[in-house]
Amino acid sequence: MIAIIDYEAGNLKSVERAVKRLGFACRVTQRREEILESERVIFPGVGAAGKAMADLTHLGLDKVLKEEFQANKPFLGICLGAQVILERSQENKARCLGLIRGEVVQFSQPLLSEEKERLKIPHMGWNGVRLLKKHPVMQGITAADEFYFVHAYYPMPASDDYVIGTTDYGVKFPSVIGYKNLIAMQFHPEKSGVAGLRILENFCNWDGGYAQ
Repeated sequence: MIAIIDYEAGNLKSVERAVKRLGFACRVTQRREEILESERVIFPGVGAAGKAMADLTHLGLDKVLKEEFQANKPFLGICLGAQVILERSQENKARCLGLIRGEVVQFSQPLLSEEKERLKIPHMGWNGVRLLKKHPVMQGITAADEFYFVHAYYPMPASDDYVIGTTDYGVKFPSVIGYKNLIAMQFHPEKSGVAGLRILENFCNWDGGYAQ
């Protein structure tokens, strides 16, 4: 059973539908015992870092997620769930979970393309990912694949060792990060067609081991 963490940050049903479409059992839950009994954890979300951390703390899920990570359970962060796994966020000056060292930063303004055209913030739409390292969850992903992004902030780990893939949008930013049994992506795999489903399927079959 896969636990999809419900901390009132939205986008849960689309993740649930995608996982079930792939043939894996899952449940949306905020119950500690159900999360601890699960085989793996998906931590999705949209919205602001400050409210997300307030809701996680109120529900006691901040401690549960730390326990799950420390227990070496396969752990997937999506969008906001790829941000608040870091130590802090410039958004709302939020103190975050600290599973990976680093902070969440805002796109600078004005943000310009290589052709010096002004880019819209939030970054919304399809973009590619340049993989810097091999990872079991990203197996089968190519340079031609594109993924759906919606964000105004992005994760900036303290070390390049955590960066698995990058995306260009005015700046080159980490779009896939990971450490041990945790992998997280700024884009939405559940909204990214065949390539996104491939990532979710890889995660659902992943044992949490990772060696570069």
